[in-house]
This record gives sequence, structure tokens and C-alpha cells, in this order.
Amino acid sequence: MKTLSPEFTAHLKTGATTLCWCWRIERRDGTVLGFTDHDNPVAFDGTTYEAAAGFTASDITDGLGLSVDNLEVTGALSSTTLTDDDLAAGRYDDARVAIYRVNWSDPSQRVLMRSGSIGEVRRTGANFAAELRGLAHYLQQPKGRLLQRTCDADLGDARCGVDLMSSAFQGTGTILAANSARRFKVDGIDSFETRFFSRGLFAFTSGASAGLKIEVKSHTKFATSVEIELWTDAEAPPAIGDAFIVTAGCDKRLETCKARFNNTINFRGFPSIPGNQFLTQIGRAS
Repeated sequence: MKTLSPEFTAHLKTGATTLCWCWRIERRDGTVLGFTDHDNPVAFDGTTYEAAAGFTASDITDGLGLSVDNLEVTGALSSTTLTDDDLAAGRYDDARVAIYRVNWSDPSQRVLMRSGSIGEVRRTGANFAAELRGLAHYLQQPKGRLLQRTCDADLGDARCGVDLMSSAFQGTGTILAANSARRFKVDGIDSFETRFFSRGLFAFTSGASAGLKIEVKSHTKFATSVEIELWTDAEAPPAIGDAFIVTAGCDKRLETCKARFNNTINFRGFPSIPGNQFLTQIGRAS
């Protein structure tokens, strides 16, 4: 149930309203952005909502019980603060969203209609579509221990205990040649075996993408070169000489935990757990 101020209620009863939608987006890095479908900027609570940003919202879908409410926002990348590079880099993944119905002639008259987070983002050329998920979405996420063969800890967290700042698990170097915005040859990590940094974290420390961190898809060591491929494109094509720091990756297997990290005491998987074939076996007369 929504509670409206007496002034807002009186405005709605006039029959000649001046209403607009406002979207407030707060990214995980703390950046706050505001957008509105009104033709002039609207400001309240310290946030200015940018006008004519190319946003169009679908109907909001409500569900009973714990089903997830959702809607979809579509738009064009016309805003100077909403860039294709930021979307591609995942800066809006799981960003918190608040949707307001506002009287643009007096923004103090408003009501919070929905709050949630950004889910799937799809892009086609200069257009994008972002799924907004209700707060019930978080109730559907797995919680607690997972009974599985592989480890359910994150490499380097408190449960894992591996010190990723150690020189044994961290390498530094520079870009030698870039085949694309996500695949390039590097120098400085020749002493590490192939796949050592696969599933690790690659951080640019200089160049146009300085500060950006992307997960490593593959790390391959050839006879005369070392190649790194990332899961997503960098914000800008890497240039020769750009510096980076890359940390080790883990495939969550007990064998890797023992051989690479000597950390089996903290392994959080169940490597001896019976599989489905064992559980579905039936007795047969001999």
C-alpha cells in the first residue's frame, strides 16, 4: 500500500496532473544516476534526474507471494552518463534501482513505486534493454553451504585463506600486442605455467582502461609468447605498453587446491560425495 502526502493526493484529485517517471540508479561503485521521461530535468533528494535520456519502460508485472516483480526499461545510449563501455564492463550489474512517480511541477510531491536491482542487460547497436527485478529476487538466491564436489569458497576470501597479494599468486606486466579488446599478448608473466591465471582477475593499472578489473577466460603460454583472453571487452582497446596486475585463478577442484595453493585444509568442497549414478542404483540378483 502506498502512502501519499495530502498535497500529492490533492494534486491527483484535480484531474489535470503534471506527472512523470523518475529512475534512480545506484551502482555498486557508489555512482548515482537519475533519469526521467519528462522533457526537463527534475531534482530531489540530492539527485538530478536527466531529461530526454531515451528511456521507455514496460508495464510492471506484479505477482502474489514471493514471485519476482519485474519490468523492462529500454532506451538508446544518448545520455552522456550512460555509456556503452560501462554497460559492457558490467558496471550496472546488480545496480540498485528506485522508481518514483513525481509531480514535476513540485517534486516534493512524489511516491516510491518500486525498488529492486538491474538483472539482465541486452544490447543491440546503440540500443539497450535492462531487466529490473524486484527485491524478492534476492530470496531466490542460494544461501548456505552447497553439497558439491567442487569448492564453494571464493579464492582469497576468509574461508579460503589464500593470500592473493603474495608474489606467488600475482603477476605484473605490460601489453605487447592486442588482437582485440579482450585478447592480447603480454610480457612479465612468462614464469607462470599455462592456465595459472585462467579464472583469475586481470586489472589494468595504466592506459585508457586503468582501474578496470575483468575476469580472465584463458591464460596460454606458447613457446615464444604468453596470451591472455578476458571474458569481456576492455573499456578501450589495450595499447602497447599498458601495465596490468593479474591474480591466480582456481577451478575449484581439490587437485588444483593441493597442487597450486597447498591449501587442502581449507578446501570447501565434497570430492567424495556420491554422484547421481550411485544414488539411482538398484539391487540386482547375482
